[in-house]
Amino acid sequence: MSEPLSPPPPFTRLSIVIPMWNEQEYIHRSVRVCTEACERLSAAGFILDHEIVVVDDASTDDTAALADAIAASDPHVLVIHHPVNRKLGGSIKTGLAAATGDLVLYTDADLPFDMLELDRAVRILRTYEADVVSAFRHDRTGEGPRRAVYSWVYNWLIQLSFGTRLRDINFAFKLVRREVLDAVQLRSEGSFVDAELLVRAQRLGFSVVQIGVDYFPRSRGVSTLSSAGVIAGIVRELKDLRTELRSLKPLDR
Repeated sequence: MSEPLSPPPPFTRLSIVIPMWNEQEYIHRSVRVCTEACERLSAAGFILDHEIVVVDDASTDDTAALADAIAASDPHVLVIHHPVNRKLGGSIKTGLAAATGDLVLYTDADLPFDMLELDRAVRILRTYEADVVSAFRHDRTGEGPRRAVYSWVYNWLIQLSFGTRLRDINFAFKLVRREVLDAVQLRSEGSFVDAELLVRAQRLGFSVVQIGVDYFPRSRGVSTLSSAGVIAGIVRELKDLRTELRSLKPLDR
């Protein structure tokens, strides 16, 4: 009779990357909830340590000062300041480059999902030996019809351009193993960065698992992701990177 398989070892460190631009109304809640999630995962034996990487994208409100004050009182919090605004893609690239964990989560400051979902994502990643867990929203009606239509068209465009079946590409819930980040070289400076990360990962042969989550739309501040300028930037970066992304071949793993 064979011996039962032992569970996989815990991750050495979980890094949570949170880009922030003018998020003074959310920053304390974001760091607190992420800290609670990390402590819960540590108590369950999934991780040994954690860090929260806040990327201040040249905020014009009190986000920078509040972030520095939080970091001064909590050694698990790292703050990086951009001298000039680099938009979402630049902020994510900065945060991912600074993250030291062998497991990394990227999310938004307004926490658009219940952080208990992170526990489920970590379990799924371990159980199914996935490289990336990417979440999609069960229901987006709270955002209004315009953003729902934008999202449908954009996801259809990504699927058509790259032959992927991924849903809700731009949702801010990407849980990624270090091996993926070491292999993927992101170029996007804008909101195309989410699609670029997933498309590069799949093209290089990494496994992406999707899970559905309940969605909680922003209740404070202003989202800029549906502005005409952002949409134009996404389309421009898609066109610029399409040939390169489609030519990627799986790594010899």
